[in-house]
Amino acid sequence: MKQHAVVFERAARGYAAFVPDLPGCVATGRTSELVERRIREAIELHRAGMREAGLRVPEPSTWTGAVEA
Repeated sequence: MKQHAVVFERAARGYAAFVPDLPGCVATGRTSELVERRIREAIELHRAGMREAGLRVPEPSTWTGAVEA
């Protein structure tokens, strides 16, 4: 199992998430718990779709951190 960095954002009507290493892999939801569950599912589906299409699934290369400014 691979670990992908996920960016979570507060949106106008809930939350959104995207995976920088998997362009187009996004999820939205009214709660943070819902968007987290949906992005997990989206990652699995995105990777499976890439494999089925004969595309190379990229290795995770993005990391996360916090910077105080």
